[in-house]
Amino acid sequence: MIWEIMEGTGDKNKETLFNYEEDEDTRYSQAAHVAKVGMAINVLLTGFKFVTGIAGNSSAMIADATHSLSDFMTDIAVIVGLRVAAKPGDSTHNYGHGKIETLAAAFIGLVLAVVALGIFWGGLEKVFVFLRGETLPAPSSIVFIAAVLSIVLKEWLYRYTMTSARELKSDALIANAWHHRSDAFSSIGTMIGVGGAILLGGKWVVLDPVAAIVLSFFIFKVAFDISYKNLNELLEASIDSETYRSIEEILISTEGVLGFHDLKTRKIGNAMAADVHIEVDRDLSIVEAHEISTQIENRLKETCGKNSHFSIHIEPCFDPEYYTQNMSEAKNRIRP
Repeated sequence: MIWEIMEGTGDKNKETLFNYEEDEDTRYSQAAHVAKVGMAINVLLTGFKFVTGIAGNSSAMIADATHSLSDFMTDIAVIVGLRVAAKPGDSTHNYGHGKIETLAAAFIGLVLAVVALGIFWGGLEKVFVFLRGETLPAPSSIVFIAAVLSIVLKEWLYRYTMTSARELKSDALIANAWHHRSDAFSSIGTMIGVGGAILLGGKWVVLDPVAAIVLSFFIFKVAFDISYKNLNELLEASIDSETYRSIEEILISTEGVLGFHDLKTRKIGNAMAADVHIEVDRDLSIVEAHEISTQIENRLKETCGKNSHFSIHIEPCFDPEYYTQNMSEAKNRIRP
């Protein structure tokens, strides 16, 4: 399942490549509801883990509870980030506030990296304790039950959040979904350690930190992918190649466009922006050339979302044969 993060938002909306079809307020309300469900479960689960960890003599479960507390904090970050991102453009943010959602997703990725490091270090310390011949505390069976319950709830929460994230095309929710799953991963380590101690004897408690170390690498991989993707977007990275080709397809298939160049793209939260130069017949009037530009913009918004931004610069074509050859090469590249 780790590779899912590389697929971005998963299944794309049939109508648009970027924007969720409802308005931003509706999108925020639905995304916030998902985050609030997660937050409520995290609050209950955190309290339950702390109680069972203390009562059951399990430092692993107490550490697990701390991880659940970090989930609660990222739920708040998601809700605040989505709320700000839903605000329309204003005089100081002409392109809207969509990058706040990207920033929230990047923040969650960094939190996940810290969590992975903490789980790794905590597990490593316990392994060293075991290798020195010291006895690791043997937890009670109630901790095993708590770990199993945590895995079930957090895996359900991961799937619930990820499904909604794909429908709403929300990078912040995708990042938060993986944070939920990382909590399930840490509980797996606890379950293995406690279960091993119960079934095989006290010395097998060492399975807990060993499993935690292994799982920390999976969590860190997810954290890296989330952080890289969203920090890259904050640095104005171009959009994905599939969407880029869709834009090129629209340009070459629009009547009156003899050529295009300098196509530049970037993602703005749940939307995108693109700049392009198009070549048209030099004998066209300004009105006719503008109509071509408007047609392109409308088609792009149908494909990429109504909240996307496009700047189309019109240039006269002085050598139709040259541009015909270039357009033919572009078609061959886009339609192999």
